[in-house]
Amino acid sequence: MPKPVVLIAEELSPATLDALGSDFEIRRCTGSDRDALLEALPGADAVLVRSATRLDAEAIAAGARLKVIGRAGVGLDNVDVPAASRAGVMVVNAPTSNIVSAAELTVGLLLAVARNIPQADAALRKGQWQRSRFTGVELADKVLGIVGLGRIGSLVARRMAAFDMRVIAYDPYVPPAYATQTGVEIVGLDELLTKSDFLTVHLPKTLETEGLIGFDALHRVKPGVRIVNAARGGIVDEAELYAALKEGRVAAAGVDVFATEPCTESPLFELENVVVTPHLGAGTAEAQERAGVAVAESVRQALAGRFVPEAVNVRLGTVDDELAPWLLLAERLGRLFTATAGSLPELLQVRVGGEIGRHDVAALELGALKGALGSVVEGGISYVNAPLIAQERGLATELLTGGDHPEHRSLLSVHGVLPSGEAVWVSGTLTGLQRRERLVDVCGFEVDLPLEGDVAFLRAPDRPGVIGAVGEVLGRAGQDVAGVQVARAADRAEILAAVHTAGPVAQSVLDDTAARIDATRSWSLEKSERTAR
Repeated sequence: MPKPVVLIAEELSPATLDALGSDFEIRRCTGSDRDALLEALPGADAVLVRSATRLDAEAIAAGARLKVIGRAGVGLDNVDVPAASRAGVMVVNAPTSNIVSAAELTVGLLLAVARNIPQADAALRKGQWQRSRFTGVELADKVLGIVGLGRIGSLVARRMAAFDMRVIAYDPYVPPAYATQTGVEIVGLDELLTKSDFLTVHLPKTLETEGLIGFDALHRVKPGVRIVNAARGGIVDEAELYAALKEGRVAAAGVDVFATEPCTESPLFELENVVVTPHLGAGTAEAQERAGVAVAESVRQALAGRFVPEAVNVRLGTVDDELAPWLLLAERLGRLFTATAGSLPELLQVRVGGEIGRHDVAALELGALKGALGSVVEGGISYVNAPLIAQERGLATELLTGGDHPEHRSLLSVHGVLPSGEAVWVSGTLTGLQRRERLVDVCGFEVDLPLEGDVAFLRAPDRPGVIGAVGEVLGRAGQDVAGVQVARAADRAEILAAVHTAGPVAQSVLDDTAARIDATRSWSLEKSERTAR
C-alpha cells in the first residue's frame, strides 16, 4: 500500500520529521508560492504549514485528498477553518506550544519600555552617553493590568508578581476562584484602564476584540501608562495608539504584532518611546520545536482515523487513555448498526452504561455517528464533517448515560428506530487487560463475539437444518467456515447466526445463503470495512 503523503509547505524543525516517523511519504513545496502550493496539494493527504502559507477555500478544494491541515503554531489567520470543515478536513494546531515564549517576550517588552533599553543601546552605539535622557521607572509597586487572563496572561501575571507588581485583570470568562488562586484581582475594563501603570494584552483577535484598545479606551487610561501588545495585531488600534503616544497620554509602548503583517512601515516606527519587534512571540527554538512535534503527533492520529482532541474544528471534550479504546468501539458499532439496519434512522441514540459513563463521553456520540455514516455516504467521512452530513440527511443523534449495568462493568450501545417502526440496536464492551472489543447484543440476541476477522450475520426462522444449510451453500461457493455461533431470542422463534469465515463473503453468496434458509435479514462486517477510517 502506498504511504500517505504529508506535504510540508514551510521550514519546520527536524524534530517534526522525527515525530512523523517513517510511515509517510514526505513532500515539500514553498507554501508562499501560490502556484507551487496549488500544484502540490492534489497529491497530499496532509499539509503542514506555519504562518506564511495561505490555505483558503481555493487551496483546500485543490487538495481533494486532504484529511488534515496542521498549523505548527497557535494562530489560524491563514487557514479557512469553515471551508476545511465543509470539506471534512481536520484542522489542528499547537495552542500551548508558544505560551512560555510569548509570556517571556511580554516580560522583556515590559522591561524595555520601563527602562528604555533599546533606545539607550542605539544611542550608545552612536557614541552618545546620555544617562539622564533614558531615565526609566521601576516595576515594583506598580499596577499591571492584564487584558485576557488565559494561558499566556496567567503566566505573565505569575512572572510579574515576582517583580512585586500588583496585578489586576479584565476577563469576563475567568471564574473569580481561578483569579484568586493566581493572586490576580478581577476588575471591569474601565477600572483596569484607569488604575494600570502598565497594560498588556493577551486575547485572540475576534470581531469583539478587534479595536478593543482604541479611541475610547485610550482616552480613559491612566496618564503615563505603558502598553504592551504581543497577542494579535489590531486589538490595539495602531493609529489611536500613535495619537495617544504623541499627546503623552501613553508614555511608551511595546508592539510585537501588527494589523497587517509583515509590517515594515508604520508611524509607530517614528516614535522614540516605542519598542517594536517583528512578531517574535513564538520566535524561540523551543516553541518552534514544541509546535512542530505537537502538530506532527496530531497529523499521525488524524491520518490513522483517530479522534484528535486538539482539533480546532472538532470540539467534543477530552479523550483520555481510558476513553480512547471506547471511541474505536463506538465507531465500529456505528458501522455494524448501519449494516444491521440496512438504512439510517431519523434518530441515532448512543447509550453508555457502567463505569465508562462516569467520564466525559461526548466523543463516543461522534464516533458512532462517523461509523454509521461511513458505509452509506459517498466520499470521505471524518470526525469533522460527520455532523454536517448528518444534518443534511436529517439524522439527529442523542447521547444517553445511565448507571451501573447488571452484567457488564461498562456497556456501549447504538440504537435506532427505522421508518418502519422496527427498533435496531447493537451493543459491545471491552474485556480483559488488553481491552478487547466484544459484541454482546444484536437486536436482543445475546452473543459473545470478537469484533475482528470476517463475520456474516443471518437472521432466520428457528428450525432444524438451518446451520447445515448455511454450511452447504457457503461450501459450494468455496467459502471456508471457521465457526458458527447461534443466538436465540427468548421472545420470538428466530435465530441469529454469526458465521466466521476465512475471508470476506461476497454479497451474492450471502444473498444465496439467506434465500436458502429464508433469512429475514443478512449482513456482514468485513475487516476492510471496519478499518477503512
